[in-house]
Amino acid sequence: MSMDFVNDIKTVTDLKNNTNKIFKQLHSTGRPIVVTVNGKPDAVLMDVAVYEKKLKAVKLGKLLKEAEKDVGLGKTRPARAFMKAMKDNESLPG
Repeated sequence: MSMDFVNDIKTVTDLKNNTNKIFKQLHSTGRPIVVTVNGKPDAVLMDVAVYEKKLKAVKLGKLLKEAEKDVGLGKTRPARAFMKAMKDNESLPG
């Protein structure tokens, strides 16, 4: 996700005084807003839909990491055998 450092960093005072404007920007661009306090980054505001996509991507990454570990350990079977087990309603190892 890219960031526009000129427009996507706001002070907490900006947030207090221009809440509606900042939220409209947040939703229209899909980019997060970094809120600063005393000149230092303090919080990040993010559109809920974008946040949910990020969470899903993190969860998928964790699943892929587990799958790669299984492949490395040889805990695999041919796709045809798996599909047959699915078709025959056999219990699948989980």
